[in-house]
Amino acid sequence: MLLNYAISAVITLFVVVDPVAMAPTFLAVTAGMPRTFRKSVAVRASIIAGAILVGAALIGDRLLNVLEISLPAFRIAGGLLLFWIAAEMVFGVRTRNESEAAEQAIEERVRNIAAFPLAVPLLAGPGAITATILLAGQASGHLLLLTILIAVAILIAVSCLVTFIFAERISGLLGVTGNIVLSRLLGVLLAALAVQYVVDGIRSIWT
Repeated sequence: MLLNYAISAVITLFVVVDPVAMAPTFLAVTAGMPRTFRKSVAVRASIIAGAILVGAALIGDRLLNVLEISLPAFRIAGGLLLFWIAAEMVFGVRTRNESEAAEQAIEERVRNIAAFPLAVPLLAGPGAITATILLAGQASGHLLLLTILIAVAILIAVSCLVTFIFAERISGLLGVTGNIVLSRLLGVLLAALAVQYVVDGIRSIWT
């Protein structure tokens, strides 16, 4: 059970956050910056995103209880949201949205691009937060499972940091075609996970 949960958490968050696909966006947002400042932005963005995901894992389930939202209902809603994100990945809409957000950030001279648009909404966006809360709900208060989820969230944040630091090499290695193919494949995988969330939610309501 622990291994299955860990694998599910890693795949879900990795696909939703998609650190590798963030490399071109990071380069676009930090274009013209000195390398030292670019590393500083990478570190801050990864820490902020990781903190948001850890926070969602710790208090997301309690927030649902306060709002009197049942976990099955949130699974269905979250699954539909994740499916929408997956569809955007498959058809290339998400990549265009991320590029537009990056361009807007540069044009408006956003003072702290580590927080916006990198950490939020590109890394710890609605999809990642939703997925984290869903995974926390699956843990059902089990301390060890929750610890695994927090560790996975931190691991994803670290992977984002590594991706940002080596963004130039990754982007050049994958190329345009490689980035497109990777995004499409991850989108299909995320769509399957999203459907499973919806199925689990419906099954919980009827049982």
